[in-house]
Amino acid sequence: MKMTHQRGPVTPAEISLATRLFPQEKQLLARATPAYLCFGTRLMALSPGWRVFASFSMNHYVVLWKAVRSSGFLLFPWGHCPWRGTGSLLDPKMKAFLEENTEVTSSGTLTPEIQLRLLTPRCKFWWERADLWPLRDPYWAIYWPGGQALSRYLLDNPDVVRGRSVLDIGSGCGATAIAAKMSGALRILANDIDPIAGMAITLNCELNQLNPFPILIKNILDLEQDKWDLVVLGDMFYDEDLADSLLQWLKNCFETHRTQVLIGDPGRPQFSGHSIQHQLHKVAEYSLPEPTRQDNNGLTTSTVWQFQP
Repeated sequence: MKMTHQRGPVTPAEISLATRLFPQEKQLLARATPAYLCFGTRLMALSPGWRVFASFSMNHYVVLWKAVRSSGFLLFPWGHCPWRGTGSLLDPKMKAFLEENTEVTSSGTLTPEIQLRLLTPRCKFWWERADLWPLRDPYWAIYWPGGQALSRYLLDNPDVVRGRSVLDIGSGCGATAIAAKMSGALRILANDIDPIAGMAITLNCELNQLNPFPILIKNILDLEQDKWDLVVLGDMFYDEDLADSLLQWLKNCFETHRTQVLIGDPGRPQFSGHSIQHQLHKVAEYSLPEPTRQDNNGLTTSTVWQFQP
């Protein structure tokens, strides 16, 4: 889940073809940089990481992807998207693919009150060779232990998010953003670089009877920091270079907006050995359920830290 990608300029031909395919979005497409696109009847989430495979008739999605590839994709910006049942907004074939190859579960985690579509041993692709999976690596299909700890903490301490704006970086399955919503957050943005994560988050919101929140498919570390009351990120310190970039971005966010930052991590070496350790305050530690331990090489606990630079 390395948060980088190559970008190219949007061409007039790409904009023209996209507007012919989606005439109702002509005005939005005309200013597709930055792309803040909302479709009242369909959910499209395409980025440079998107892989189209032959069994899906999605050529027109590829055209739209090209039209917005230089700026990322905010799926549902504030106040512009009427929701009438989230499932109907997903492409039917992609929705069917996700439903057929994941399992709805709430067991074996720190948050049994949150239902999620995950890849489990009862799913076909759990046992298949990795190269047979037709999309990007499905990080969104795993409920990682850092995210579990963050989600549990927000559910147990709703005052942390109630009435506040919350940014969830590397949202994955969306569990922490969902926990923030359940606990009364006023404004939420889920961020991930994988468009399929955006679709999975939308389905997971529906499972938990929540109106979906905006989802930004973009490397947010490339963007200027917006003002958020709280930034949450779980299991993101798995790579040294990414950890360095995150530390600088979070520092800037704190210094510019005095943003509160909560980090969930089960004690990975890249996090435990990073210089950020000198700027953390432990706020909660949880014993991981046995199934989560088995799925994470025997990790036994997960901790929530507050970043205090």
